[in-house]
Amino acid sequence: MSDQYRDDAPHSVPPPPPYAPWPPRPEPEPGPRARARKKARGSIALLVAVAIGAATVGGAASTVLGQLTDDRTSRSSAGVQGTNVSANRSTGSVAGVVEAVAPSTVEIRAGQGGGQSTGSGVIISSDGEIITNNHVLAGAETVQVRLSGGKTYTADVVGTAPDKDLALIKLRGASGLKAAQLGDSGSLRVGDQVVAIGSPEGLTGTVTSGIVSAVDRDVTVPKGSGQPRQPDRNWPFEFGGQEFNGGAGESTTTYKAIQTDAPLNPGNSGGALIDMQGRIIGINSAMYAPSNGNGAAAGSVGLGFAIPVDTVKSTLDDLRAGAGSGTGAGV
Repeated sequence: MSDQYRDDAPHSVPPPPPYAPWPPRPEPEPGPRARARKKARGSIALLVAVAIGAATVGGAASTVLGQLTDDRTSRSSAGVQGTNVSANRSTGSVAGVVEAVAPSTVEIRAGQGGGQSTGSGVIISSDGEIITNNHVLAGAETVQVRLSGGKTYTADVVGTAPDKDLALIKLRGASGLKAAQLGDSGSLRVGDQVVAIGSPEGLTGTVTSGIVSAVDRDVTVPKGSGQPRQPDRNWPFEFGGQEFNGGAGESTTTYKAIQTDAPLNPGNSGGALIDMQGRIIGINSAMYAPSNGNGAAAGSVGLGFAIPVDTVKSTLDDLRAGAGSGTGAGV
């Protein structure tokens, strides 16, 4: 019997053909959301690449900028001395100037007999040298100085320059005081802002501000009569052919002054006129206050004068040598 299912059978049925594979499934067309996600992924990758590059360049630029800034800072700070405006206050602000310079200003009380006059002064050395006006000390037998912190010292007159209305005194037993920085009055321009600190009417540490109204004004004042200035009278002076605060007398001297509209009052004499970098640019010396109906001074009208600090610096050696009052003269 033959087997029809044998491979060698003559009438065997051929095996079925293999199944063809299913055709690949077409990719669906991306919708709006898919396209947005793909675009977002590309943008993020681009931002990351840009950020990495910026960080590399920025780091190098920051390093160079830091080096330049440090170099400039070291060069500028190396030449800065004295009472400069504090970093706690903005440079150029009145508050910053006061914070820097107020500890270097003092109140001066000059006494003779039963009378006493009040003026101001500026500390110029850590051991108690103080510059003021000659007329603040004229005829004085005793000089008491009160610091901004309230401590009081007795002072000796070291030297006077009546022709420039300047005087130098020195505190007894003082040390470690904050000296003011003397600036450059030759570079002042009309319109520059200034600050005045003094003790008008005994109000220690009073601050006013204004501008430089003029420079090189010829101001004429008494050379010094040997009598102390009365507390209720202003220091007389002449300007532009007119007399202010009374007559200056026969013995007078004329100097070039800085004119300012910063309010000054009796007691501001000898005090500091300061630029906005905290440097002394003048010593306040004269102001005009018209009389009211009762004959008393009505207060400042913005017409004040200061001795330029360049004059102070050129006179300082003579004052320290005892000019005008004998070396080591005391009161």
